[in-house]
Amino acid sequence: RLERRGEALGARIQSWLARADFSQPPWSPTRRPAHLGSRAANRYLLYDVNPPEGFNLRRDVYIRVASLIKTLLKSEAWVLVLPPWGRLYHWQSPDIHQVRIPWSEFFDLPSLNQNIPVIEYEQFLAESGGPFIDQVYVLQSYAEGWKEGTWEEKIDERPCIDQLMYSKDKHEYYRGWFWGYEETRGLNVSCLSVQGSASIIAPVLLKNTSARSVMLDRAENLLHDHYGGRDYWNTRRSMVFAKHLRVVGDEFRRKYLHSTDEADRTDYNEDWTQMKVKLGTAVGGPYLGVHLRRKDFIWGHREDVPSLHGAVKKIRSLMEKHKLKRVFIATDAIVEETEELKKLLPEMVRFEPTWEELELYKDGGIAIIDQWICAHARYFTGTSVSTFSFRIHEEREILGFDPRTTYNRFCGEKERNCEQPTHWKIVY
Repeated sequence: RLERRGEALGARIQSWLARADFSQPPWSPTRRPAHLGSRAANRYLLYDVNPPEGFNLRRDVYIRVASLIKTLLKSEAWVLVLPPWGRLYHWQSPDIHQVRIPWSEFFDLPSLNQNIPVIEYEQFLAESGGPFIDQVYVLQSYAEGWKEGTWEEKIDERPCIDQLMYSKDKHEYYRGWFWGYEETRGLNVSCLSVQGSASIIAPVLLKNTSARSVMLDRAENLLHDHYGGRDYWNTRRSMVFAKHLRVVGDEFRRKYLHSTDEADRTDYNEDWTQMKVKLGTAVGGPYLGVHLRRKDFIWGHREDVPSLHGAVKKIRSLMEKHKLKRVFIATDAIVEETEELKKLLPEMVRFEPTWEELELYKDGGIAIIDQWICAHARYFTGTSVSTFSFRIHEEREILGFDPRTTYNRFCGEKERNCEQPTHWKIVY
């Protein structure tokens, strides 16, 4: 229910996007409090997420932590250390090294820095003088939970509920996963029970610890400060895909889908602060974009996922309705299902990387290329409650597509009322 509210909220922000001013980073020198001066950030915030969480949920957590950084910057100089990528559930390609991957492999760092100050983990190691994190806070829920109707934001240092994923070495330092950097150690580890938005933890960081480097583990326990608001969209727009991935996607569109920015009215400004579009101006390429989630969704969300035959029937219906002769499909389907899709849908086009391309771009880069191509389609339909589809929705908003061509989903075989997110109403 909350996911559906979020999608609906995204569909209703068009007037704000048209009016918003993205011309100046919120942390620029002219906006910093005078008492901070112009010195570089002298405290470091790091974070990590529950290991099973996927690539696109982690992108959402980044937006939450960015809000916290903006709150901290009002009082002190902080920089966000970007957590290296690796060991994600969907990154299952064999024989590909996918650990310690820097953010620059997937995103444009100068664009991120126009929103908040960020650095890669390797730069943190160089600046901080060694592989040590002064304080690690493991975020957790309250053991007693909360009763419906009595929600309140709160945070307390509490005994750890679950067994810590950290162990002491012979020097009494804490060892842990630390994004695959085995030499990294935590000097102190404690647990915080938290219930609330990301910035609720700011007073703890400003007043309760003097640690120069602080890590928040299980940061997904923090909620958005203002979901769908100005800060949310500033951060989301700053998450520009790395140019080499966009170039690959654009070339694929041109070669196989007769799609170019000029023809599609999807002109892209490299500087996101200068990119202002009105929703409904983008036309999109002459193809249908589809995200068809399979694998764990088949059993985990079986009420929301159609059979392959059901999906093909829906795809053909949309192609006929919108007079499109090609369909681009992004899917995590197994090989047998993909082969069946090709037989049922000869018009299907997919980005299928060579081994060399996969080694170069990695699974995360291939996912971004898929999303970029879907984001430029004349019409898009995705998978309900999938964060992969959510990120495509947002990308299409940024490019200027009409929400009616964006917020659409497949329906389960047994759904009696196949309501589409375009028509969902926000319930406060």
